[in-house]
Amino acid sequence: MSDTPDRPHPHLHVARVGDVVTVSLDRPEQRNAQTPSLWAALAGVAEALDPSVRVVVLRGEGQSFSAGLDRGMLRPGGIEGEQDILALAVGGPDAAADAIEAFQRGFTAWASVPAVVVAAVQGHAIGAGMQLALAADLRVVADDVQLAMRETSLGLVPDLGGTGPLVRLVGPGRALEICATGRFVGAQEAVATGLANVAVPRAELEATTADLVAALLAAPPTALRELKPLLAAAATSDRDTQLRLEREAQGRLLHGMLQRARS
Repeated sequence: MSDTPDRPHPHLHVARVGDVVTVSLDRPEQRNAQTPSLWAALAGVAEALDPSVRVVVLRGEGQSFSAGLDRGMLRPGGIEGEQDILALAVGGPDAAADAIEAFQRGFTAWASVPAVVVAAVQGHAIGAGMQLALAADLRVVADDVQLAMRETSLGLVPDLGGTGPLVRLVGPGRALEICATGRFVGAQEAVATGLANVAVPRAELEATTADLVAALLAAPPTALRELKPLLAAAATSDRDTQLRLEREAQGRLLHGMLQRARS
């Protein structure tokens, strides 16, 4: 990736400037509605990310981050050139689940990259849009944000990796209420419940995201690379395991300091 935007998909562009990669959903006329081919492209970007990249910004062009799944995918026959989602179930529940596993990679792969992933979210972030925002490590939201999990209202459940982060952030009770009702979560509630790190006026979203990126870049890169997986593990590790992970990470950092001091 370079300073010149790359297009791994017609509705996605990727640009690298220094140690920062910006991944932009680019279908503003459809509020960045998503399709399986887009999810495959997102997975490809994450899995091919240069290890030297320190920060990734996920964003959407136009007035909305993403209105979620293109509803045309739920019509018989789906959308030309895309996988027919309803047809996935022809082979039974297991066949459908196997196909969905590939879709999930476009969301879950971001947790495995060494870079810190920041989502800059404005307007609608619904269904797959909210789940993509939840795939990031940090979220900056505009004051016009409308987060929602609408899958249950369609007779479905969130299935793109969003349930785990949602429960970890807001707890199982609130997560159930948000998903079951499909209601909108605004900026103030998002910050109060931990769904977002900060909310700012829409006009300040880009500048605030840039300030956060600059702060992340100011941190020593070796420490930040150790910190991301260490804190992620803390959500599920028992006490002894987490203590071991802490001391192992610190041991690597201290050893690196010693090596640099000797060189």
